Amino acid sequence: MENIVFLDRCTFGPSVELHRPGFAHEWGQYDRTVASEVADRLAGATIAITNKVPISAETLADSRLAGLKMISVAATGYDVVDVAACRDRGIAVYNVKGYAVNTVPEHTFGLILALRRQLIGYRNDVLDGRWQASKSFCFFSHEIRDLSDSTLGLIGAGAIGQRVGEIARAFGMKVLIAAHKGIEPQAGETEFNQVLQESDVISLHCPLNDATRNLISSAEFERMCRRPLIINTARGGIVNEPDLVVALEQGKISGIGFDCLSVEPPADDHPLLRIADRPDVLITPHVSWSSQEAMATVWSEVIQNMQRFFEGDNTNRVS
Repeated sequence: MENIVFLDRCTFGPSVELHRPGFAHEWGQYDRTVASEVADRLAGATIAITNKVPISAETLADSRLAGLKMISVAATGYDVVDVAACRDRGIAVYNVKGYAVNTVPEHTFGLILALRRQLIGYRNDVLDGRWQASKSFCFFSHEIRDLSDSTLGLIGAGAIGQRVGEIARAFGMKVLIAAHKGIEPQAGETEFNQVLQESDVISLHCPLNDATRNLISSAEFERMCRRPLIINTARGGIVNEPDLVVALEQGKISGIGFDCLSVEPPADDHPLLRIADRPDVLITPHVSWSSQEAMATVWSEVIQNMQRFFEGDNTNRVS
């Protein structure tokens, strides 16, 4: 009988029903787990489920985890797991792919539309009584811009980025796909700095790694001729956040829509929280992935990955 332990149930919305696998098993579940608790909670487990809880080489070396066969990551990114250590110990690691091709692009355009149409500022004006006091049927306190005939720069053009591009074209936008920074563009790509210079909206859909950390910092903001919106539904850390605040305050960009920050949850003194009440700033708490449909798909894949493992199916296996 398998012993399955889910380390961070809190990473799924409470309304999502988490069905369990059909094979014989014991089930252990924790709302959240800190790093120092992982070894204790996985003692005797044969299968671990984690979304954001790290499973390190040091943890895997604990003799109480000798029976661990498989780790099912409830996300696409699996950097929380020491894959090399798993490989050395014969532990299979599976992740989930392709679940976010609707939910993240839709959230991306929610941010874009709210900022380009100035929905936050105008809502605040109504709540503050400014429209009511204006004695006019309409009230022009914020500049609204259409998406049609504007330019979207995509940094990252995987499945999610491509879907964002499709939606943009439906709005009548021109879409530029950025080449890797400092690399000659391939077919269908535009040189990185040219994308910065020509885009009205820049949307990030690349992974966070050594090549993309602080990919956009003060030097890049200096090249942004059209005061673009900066949209990040990818990973915190791709944009240098203190430099981002300076760029906004100096008028080099026209607004920011971020669903992910470099530290999550952020501390009270996080630089973006200092400006979060501005009408040109929209920050959401890493929820672009979490439509009800997407979360149900993720969990279904988590369970199916366990079945795949026992059937010798390497679909979604990363180690």
